[in-house]
Amino acid sequence: MTDTKAQQDAAPRREPKGRVGVVTSAKMQKTVVVAVERLVKHPMYHKYVKRQTKFAAHDDTNSCQIGDKVEITESRPLSRTKRWRVSKIVEKAI
Repeated sequence: MTDTKAQQDAAPRREPKGRVGVVTSAKMQKTVVVAVERLVKHPMYHKYVKRQTKFAAHDDTNSCQIGDKVEITESRPLSRTKRWRVSKIVEKAI
């Protein structure tokens, strides 16, 4: 009885966040650095400005190369800096 009560009171789990970015570094073992660009509206000039955020993502198979467009998803902490995993390679670099 208490198990069903606890399940009803618990908040529903949210979907993990996902981002699409470009691999900027693949020099580490099983880790890639992914740069994700976003557009932010300037508060005074009301012009959209590009902002870039870099994420360290886990690449288990070492299949990503510099320039690849990849999709990353949020995950549990894997190391001090890694909180993302490469879910799929959208487009390979030439």
